[in-house]
Amino acid sequence: MADIEKRADVELLVKSFYSKALRDKLIGHFFSEVAKLDLDTHLPTMYDFWESTLFGVSTYQGNPMIKHIALHKKSPMESHHFVQWLTLWRGTVNELFKGPKADEAINRAQQIAHLMEYKVRGRFH
Repeated sequence: MADIEKRADVELLVKSFYSKALRDKLIGHFFSEVAKLDLDTHLPTMYDFWESTLFGVSTYQGNPMIKHIALHKKSPMESHHFVQWLTLWRGTVNELFKGPKADEAINRAQQIAHLMEYKVRGRFH
């Protein structure tokens, strides 16, 4: 298996993750019912976010924290939701890639989930 090396790899990862997350019984409703995501708009934003996160480029512009706090007010995000998000992300990365960037994608997701949970809920699990 190859490592995450370019934007096309990021796009494959993100698209594969969202395919699972949208169907997930525990967190899928956050994407489909609460946020009512338009994937044609949302996926390119997520490609930019993860490309920026993993490769240090400046393609992403935005503040995901504000959006997630607003979503939490509509439908509370609990610790088990963050755990499931991480489980799906980790599983998707591990199915598709192996190497330092793949490891970084998992580590960064863990950091993001912990920070997001703290900011959204005011505490860690």
